[in-house]
Amino acid sequence: MRALRLRAGTRPALALLALALFPAVCAAQKYLITDLGTLGGNSSGARGINATGEITGYTYTSGNKISEAFEYANSKLSGLGTLGGTTAIGLAINAWGEVAGYSTLANGSYRGFLYNGSRMISVGTLGSNYSDAEGINDAGQVVGASVTAGGETHPYLFSQGKMLDLGTLGAHDRWSWNTAEAVNNSSEVVGYSYNAQGNFLGFVWANGHMRELGTLGGDWSQAFAINDQGQITGQAYTKGNFGAHAFLFEGGRMQDLGTIKGPYSYGFGINNFGVVVGESTYNITDLSTHAFVSSGGKVLDLNKLIPASSGWVLSTAYNINDAGQIVGYGTLNKQQHGFLLTPR
Repeated sequence: MRALRLRAGTRPALALLALALFPAVCAAQKYLITDLGTLGGNSSGARGINATGEITGYTYTSGNKISEAFEYANSKLSGLGTLGGTTAIGLAINAWGEVAGYSTLANGSYRGFLYNGSRMISVGTLGSNYSDAEGINDAGQVVGASVTAGGETHPYLFSQGKMLDLGTLGAHDRWSWNTAEAVNNSSEVVGYSYNAQGNFLGFVWANGHMRELGTLGGDWSQAFAINDQGQITGQAYTKGNFGAHAFLFEGGRMQDLGTIKGPYSYGFGINNFGVVVGESTYNITDLSTHAFVSSGGKVLDLNKLIPASSGWVLSTAYNINDAGQIVGYGTLNKQQHGFLLTPR
């Protein structure tokens, strides 16, 4: 395992170079694909990527009995283990290689974790027996969901060893799932929460205040990612709730990104240039999904931007960094594997 790198006041030089080069890279609209492989099992998936191309996700080990979180760096896949149980997944990774995710304990209950470069630690709970961890920023702040002592599920912000309950948009019951999904470097948190009327809505939380993001004309929405400019992506229902589309939220306005084909798409990741990645229906008959990238409001099927002879079917894209590298999962030789796409 790699030792924890010390934080500094600036990001790594490679990230700054990526910022300068990204517009040219984006214009290429073609990608090389790398199979991240597994640790001996038959399945893996990639969920998070940082500025220097380090990746996290999950992989099954030999025998397919244990699924553990991983870190992919320098073309090598390394297991991060679990918190004592048989399941763990890394969902986000920051500039210093710290990973946030969730794992089962030996007794089967779930805990959000922070991997600090040498060991995996539990972030605790809001008073009950469940938490997860969905996002992390470069300051090591972690966000996710936890069950409170009263049995409600609330979003939280974990910072400097303490867990802050972010509250809800009005729901106060044991059945509503209220969660934080991502946090940027200004400590702005996004996720989704139920209101008093029983509708779930995407939110942004900042400086102790939570506000809803609205919808695309329907009743519901979810927010999954936020960049350092405060741009947000997620999914929102359209008028009549007949469809739900990925969106880009900026300047107080929600832009409908549409779909590849069919009624549904999700925006799962966004970089600092406002480029969104996610998944969309492409087959109306069975509502199966393809991974997409969206820049300038146009949704592009990533399967059409990789070599035609690759053998891959890309199902979902979860994250994108400022160099335009994209991670997610797809099918290769009838097995689900994590992938890395690199602009060429």
